Amino acid sequence: MNGPVDEAASRTAGGADITITLLGKPGCHLCDDARTVIERVAADLGVAWTERDITRSEDDTREYWEQIPVTLINGVQHDFWRVDEARLRAALAELQKSH
Repeated sequence: MNGPVDEAASRTAGGADITITLLGKPGCHLCDDARTVIERVAADLGVAWTERDITRSEDDTREYWEQIPVTLINGVQHDFWRVDEARLRAALAELQKSH
């Protein structure tokens, strides 16, 4: 994958039914760092990813403002503030085994 994908297009051969979601906001340098890690990991493992701007939703803004960037895997919160690449890879590998 060369960038975020539509949720409906999140099925890939290696990471079937696995989607990473990056929650962030414009101008967030930590979000830029997280995006770089997520792009690399998603491409390496064949997993889809998408990005959501929390400022477009009052609920997201309220829930995640103090935590961004937030990483979700299949809608479940995995990390916040920073993305640990090794931890993300391990979590995805575990999910890929079960699919």
